[in-house]
Amino acid sequence: MQGIVAKTKTTLEMIKWEHSVFALPFALTAALLAAHGLPPLRTLGWILVAMVAARSSAMAFNRWADADYDATNPRTKMRAIPAGLLTRGFVLGFTIVTAAIFVLASAALNRLTLLLSPVVLVVLLGYSYLKRVTRWSHLGLGLALGLAPTGAWIAVTGALDARIVVLTAAVMLWVGGFDVLYACQDFDHDRSEGLYSLPKALGIERAFLAARFMHLAMLALLAWFGCLFQFRVVGWIGLLLVGILIGYEHAIVSPRDLRRLNAAFFTMNGVIAMVFFLFVAADIWI
Repeated sequence: MQGIVAKTKTTLEMIKWEHSVFALPFALTAALLAAHGLPPLRTLGWILVAMVAARSSAMAFNRWADADYDATNPRTKMRAIPAGLLTRGFVLGFTIVTAAIFVLASAALNRLTLLLSPVVLVVLLGYSYLKRVTRWSHLGLGLALGLAPTGAWIAVTGALDARIVVLTAAVMLWVGGFDVLYACQDFDHDRSEGLYSLPKALGIERAFLAARFMHLAMLALLAWFGCLFQFRVVGWIGLLLVGILIGYEHAIVSPRDLRRLNAAFFTMNGVIAMVFFLFVAADIWI
């Protein structure tokens, strides 16, 4: 039992479960909008369980599927599987257990979330193989996180509203754009291993331009989203701050200097997600 607990702790560190904060604020935003305020605490609780379980399953599967590539990449060779801290069998078992928890949480929410849960898992787990076949795998990762607000809306209402899909598209472009920047670190490795990415296809400088275009499109979609849900002053201030923070992230990295990429990708993205949620929540309640 102690060994299982220790391996589970190592797995959680490997998948950086605390980074669930990236998508969770967008899911909570959708839940608040769907309920026109605070949803039932039971619903919020199951949304939280579903979010964390889905991301944990997806990340663990990604580490399992990419273990051989991670072993040949100087940036990732010390991850748990290539470093020998975890076996692939244990990580696959963790993936299955967390996927089952996600399906259980979906069943506890409503019938439609249960019916759609296998589709969501296909998107979440299938992302790990996209880089083997297409340069657009970045958008696959973006879609995986972007499903969070749509899923939360359905969890609260039991139905789909086309307006929330605009937020899904915005999150997809937000995450996809920064995954393009993050992939610049693996430019040489992707070429040597025959993997696909926009940096490999376009070169690092053009990949930066593609990421900036994605983020400009994301901001345009957020503005449309604000119009659809009739944001008031507080909500629009939140969107303005999101735009400023996105601009700051692009200002601290460049094609010739990727040293601050982790700060941009992890720290600031968490801040952006929380700023968006807090200001939209305030717009709803004030």
